[in-house]
Amino acid sequence: MSSKLNLDKLDFQIIQEMMEDAEISYADLGKKLFVSGGTIHVRIKKLEELKIVKGKRLSVDLKSLGYDVIAFIGVYLEKSSLYDTVAKELRKIPQIVRLNYTTGNYSMFAEIVCKDIQELRFVLHDELQKIKGIERTETFISLEESFDRNVVVAPQS
Repeated sequence: MSSKLNLDKLDFQIIQEMMEDAEISYADLGKKLFVSGGTIHVRIKKLEELKIVKGKRLSVDLKSLGYDVIAFIGVYLEKSSLYDTVAKELRKIPQIVRLNYTTGNYSMFAEIVCKDIQELRFVLHDELQKIKGIERTETFISLEESFDRNVVVAPQS
């Protein structure tokens, strides 16, 4: 049992199953886990109130919609104290879909999704490079996403 959050094995099973199929009905999930659909409903409400479950996302094949470029941008800040300010500015760029504060050579790593190389160039040159506090960047263009999966969640021992 995760004592800090008061989660048990069933909570973790529900999380794992919902990460695999967020559209499964409470009744079907209950059958799979040998509990009632009502129990599943109550547990999911609890997980939402604890902000463990933050909604359901639709998985979309971006390439089929014409988004052909995925890149990762290593961002080196002038000073680490500028992280919050720079992150706030990067959040304004819609092509940046994920941002992480990191250790190593870069202060931040951003994932960016664009329709083509011209859009990537625009974002890099006309938007990203104009943000005060960014000393330099390095761009890594993804050639292929080999896999994308969720982490396996389990109660802590």
